Amino acid sequence: MTALTPTDRTPSARPFSHPRPNAALHCGAVSLETLAKKFGTPLYVYSAGQIVERLQMFQSAFAEREHLVCYAVKANSALAILKLLAEHGAGFDIVSGGELQRVLAAAPHAAGRVVFSGVGKSAAEIDLALNSEILSFNVESEAELDLLAARARKLRKKARFSIRVNPDVFAETHPYISTGLHEHKFGVSMKTAFAMYKRVAQNRWLDPHGISVHIGSQIASAAPFGAALDRVHTLVRQLERAGIAIHTIDAGGGLGIDYHARAFDPKKRVQSYARAINTALHGFNGRLLIEPGRFLVAQAGALLTRVVNVKRNGKKTFVITDAAMNDLIRPALYQAYHEIVPVKPRAGKPRTVDVVGPVCETGDFFARDRALGPIQPGDLLALLDAGAYGMAQSSNYNTRPRPAEVLVEGSKARLIRRRETIADLLATEIV
Repeated sequence: MTALTPTDRTPSARPFSHPRPNAALHCGAVSLETLAKKFGTPLYVYSAGQIVERLQMFQSAFAEREHLVCYAVKANSALAILKLLAEHGAGFDIVSGGELQRVLAAAPHAAGRVVFSGVGKSAAEIDLALNSEILSFNVESEAELDLLAARARKLRKKARFSIRVNPDVFAETHPYISTGLHEHKFGVSMKTAFAMYKRVAQNRWLDPHGISVHIGSQIASAAPFGAALDRVHTLVRQLERAGIAIHTIDAGGGLGIDYHARAFDPKKRVQSYARAINTALHGFNGRLLIEPGRFLVAQAGALLTRVVNVKRNGKKTFVITDAAMNDLIRPALYQAYHEIVPVKPRAGKPRTVDVVGPVCETGDFFARDRALGPIQPGDLLALLDAGAYGMAQSSNYNTRPRPAEVLVEGSKARLIRRRETIADLLATEIV
C-alpha cells in the first residue's frame, strides 16, 4: 500500500493522509502516531469535521424540499458523535430502547427528531418512546400496530406512526444487509399496508402520519432508491384517494461508500441519490425523512493497531496485530474489505500477507493475501473506513477489553470513550 497524500484521493473521501513524504499518517492535522502514544492501541479515531461535512451534503442536496436527516444510530452510537450531529440539526433513527436512551443522554432536546424503527419493539420500549415524545414509529407488522395502539391508549398519548412497506426492490448488496424483498423479515406488503391504514384510520390514539421504506445497506447505485420511492409514492396517492392523508415519507438509509482505494466522490453520490428520490416523489409536498448511517461516519473513522509479530508458516506470512475480530468484526462476518495503511510506511518491495488478530479463531482476520509494504513488529497500521459498524459491533470475546475512542476536532483530539478494563468486564458477574 503506497502512502496516501492529500492529492491521491478525491477531496473529502477520507480524512486520513500522509501530509508529506516520510510523515506519519494524520487524521486532519493530528498525527496518528501521537495518538497511539497518548491513548494506546487498539484505538478508534474519528474526524468530527468529516462527519459534519457528510451531514451537510445531505442537507444541501435536499434543501429545496422539507426534510430531516435522521442519523442511523446503530452505525456508531458514541455519545459524542450523537451530540455533534444533533448540534448540526440531525435527527436520529433508532432500533432499540437502548439507542433512544443514548440519544436522550447525548442530546435530550432532540427527542422530537427521533424515528423508532425495528421489527421487535417491546411494550417497555414503546412506552419509553411515547413518554419521550419522539417524532414517529416505523411500524413493521399488524401485531406491532395493535401493540402501539394499546400502549398509546394506556398512556393516553397519541402515537404518530408510519408503516414500513416492503417494495420488493432488489438492491445489489451483501445478502445479510439486503432488506427490501418479500423474503426478508422487514416491513409488510403494499397491499397489507393499505389495509392496515384503513383499519386504524379512526383510532383516536394513532396518527397515520407517514409511510416508511428501507431496502438495504451499502447500496452504490441510486436506481433502487428511486424504484422503491416510486412505488411508495403510488401507495401515497392510493391512500389519499381513500381519504387518508400522508404527510411524511421516510426513505430509509442505505447509501453506500467505496471501501477500496479507488477515487470516490461522496458529494456526487449524494446528489445522484437526491435526484433519484426527488424524481420519484415529484408532486409530493410533504416532509421527507432520510436515515443515513454508514455514509456519515464510516470513512470518518479508522481503527489504529500495533503489529505484535510477523510470522511465517510455510508459504504464508501473517502480520499479527493487537486488534482483533472482537474490535472490528466486519471482515470475519461479511468478508468485508478495509484498506490497511502503515502509519509510517517503510521503503521496500510489497509482499503478500494475511493481517490477523490474536483471537483464537481462524476467522480472526482483517485481510487475506493482501499486498503490503515491509512491516515489522511494533509498526502501527490503520484500518480505514472503520467508523461505521466497528465499535458498534465490538464485543469482549476472549475476555478482551474494547478499544478507546478519540474524536479529532480541528487540530485537537479528545478521548470520548476510555479503554475498558478487566475490572469493567468482571463487574457484572456474580461468583
